[in-house]
Amino acid sequence: MTGRRSEYIPFNGGFTHVSAWGDPENPALVMWHGLARTGRDFDAAARQLAQDYFVICPDTLGRGLSCWGDDPATDYSLRNYGDQALSLLEHYKIDRLRWLGTSMGALIGICLAGGALKNRISHLVLNDIGPEVPADALARIIEYVGSPPDFANLPAFEEWLREVYAPFGQNDEAFWRVMADSSARRLPNGRITNHYDFKIIGQFIHNAAELPLWQEYANISAQTLLTRGENSDVLPVSIAEKMRCSGPKPQYHIFENCGHAPTFTSSSAISLLERFFAS
Repeated sequence: MTGRRSEYIPFNGGFTHVSAWGDPENPALVMWHGLARTGRDFDAAARQLAQDYFVICPDTLGRGLSCWGDDPATDYSLRNYGDQALSLLEHYKIDRLRWLGTSMGALIGICLAGGALKNRISHLVLNDIGPEVPADALARIIEYVGSPPDFANLPAFEEWLREVYAPFGQNDEAFWRVMADSSARRLPNGRITNHYDFKIIGQFIHNAAELPLWQEYANISAQTLLTRGENSDVLPVSIAEKMRCSGPKPQYHIFENCGHAPTFTSSSAISLLERFFAS
């Protein structure tokens, strides 16, 4: 029962798509992806971790196979993504859980672990982001997420993904192929582009006041692991060091030869998670 299953969970009149792995009777682990990605990014880690956990990898509202928001100005916000997460926990009747969040997924984790789920998240992994994001890094993300190109075919799209997401570091051919297959949608003219609502970028316009999250971070009581890509511009050393000395005072791991954000596809990276979640 460790293989991936597609499940569709009601949320706000629509549905959240979840890649579910493992036995629902096992301890729960939520793995939440970054801004313009999907839950399929965690396939390699989820496949391994599903031996011990019930692993839930959602597609955030507006991404992948989940429904798009009716009101982007309010739907695409950390607050609403938190509500989306709470709806999943209610559906699966999960009381205690572990949480791994990459980038935006980590911001959602900070909000929940320092708020509504303070006493329910036992282990928290914050992958390559902190309570605040440098303006230059945010501008870079907005540029490539807000106006992605389109392509004549899937191989051309995959080549573009490899270039844009080169900071993810070394990943095998299977990772990039799954990324291309799960990230593509066909436009009415037959060309291929990213499988997300381009309006998700409005999160940084309509809901800019949601950041920074230092107050929520200070309120976290879960065991916490902070991971950082060695060359990351989203989590600079200065913010990482501030995080290490405050709030939950997390364990800290740096991935060499990597930017924003580590992917947890290698055996050593997955072993890091196994050890932390078992602690």
